[in-house]
Amino acid sequence: MTSPAIPDLLYSDVEDDLRAAVRAVLADRCGHAAVLGRIETAEPYDPALWRVLAAELGLAGLLVPEELGGQGASAREAAVVCEELGGAVAPVPFLGSAVLATTALLGCDTADPATAALLGRLAAGEATAALAVPLSAAPGDGFPATVHADGGGRLTGTVTSVADALAAEVLVVPALGPEGPGLYEVAADQVASERPVSLDLTRPLADLRFDGAAGRLLAGGDAAVAALERALLTGAGLLASEQLGLAQWCLDETVRYLGQRRQFGRVVGSFQALKHRLADLWLDVVSARAAARNAAGVLADRLSDPAEASLAVAVAQAYVSPVAVHAAEEAVQLHGGIGMTWEHPVHLYLKRAKADEIALGTPGRHRRALAVPVGLPPAA
Repeated sequence: MTSPAIPDLLYSDVEDDLRAAVRAVLADRCGHAAVLGRIETAEPYDPALWRVLAAELGLAGLLVPEELGGQGASAREAAVVCEELGGAVAPVPFLGSAVLATTALLGCDTADPATAALLGRLAAGEATAALAVPLSAAPGDGFPATVHADGGGRLTGTVTSVADALAAEVLVVPALGPEGPGLYEVAADQVASERPVSLDLTRPLADLRFDGAAGRLLAGGDAAVAALERALLTGAGLLASEQLGLAQWCLDETVRYLGQRRQFGRVVGSFQALKHRLADLWLDVVSARAAARNAAGVLADRLSDPAEASLAVAVAQAYVSPVAVHAAEEAVQLHGGIGMTWEHPVHLYLKRAKADEIALGTPGRHRRALAVPVGLPPAA
């Protein structure tokens, strides 16, 4: 029996070029002042920025095969994009549309002309989709039962706290029908939605109410269950890369600030106690990068092995999520008084980190998932 190959944790030249392209667009179009000025308006997302990222750079179709109109890339490239979007707390629906909804659709019958056409529209940036599950839904939670479909494909029920639904034109909806679980395509304008106040204003949530909305069956039975599980697993794995990018920004910005701020006639960053805190945080971020890169590599190379992919994703989320929160908390505290102001963007990172901590499974949820594979009794 041969052991599985160890994923390459280094970045390739292609990935570095992709990072540079995404970072240049974000630096030009996604400054913190612009994000702060948008998030409390009626349009928290930045549609112009999303058009550039989705259509001009082709990021919306990264995970879509070339024969379906996409880029034919893997989770490794998508992870690089997530790092950069996390580092900018960019208000765009990449996670909800290009990762969660797209991955769910790829698990359906892509030979069906209507499904293939929808994937092509998403890949081209001509439409945006959302997977209608709560943001807190985790891999392994089982098929949701809050929406039901009748024999004619009419959906009724509610789904709360759906990420990126406010920017979506198409919803991919898990629902229980007469023959069991199914994934349905529903036009977003047929669904009533409310926008609750969310902690992370850069990724607003929506509560959806289905009242006889017409749905087209995308997959049923075991295929629907597998497609949803694959989407949640991929989303959780790539979310770790977003959290990594967030933590890296917090570390870099705090080091920069402490290297300029002076107190008692000295640069604050020269104080030994602060050096130790930053060194500890640096070690945490480096370790988080290894966990996140490993998850992306396993998702890219061995998604067909659910057990191995689940293990890598659970490790990444169990470790990276707390690191992102800790990095954001340290950034707020070490920025002193200015870190507590609305004008400084560090609060955006703390809110995103805290929201991401419960997204697609809490660290505790993922640690419990790790208990059995490593021989520990599961928590009661």
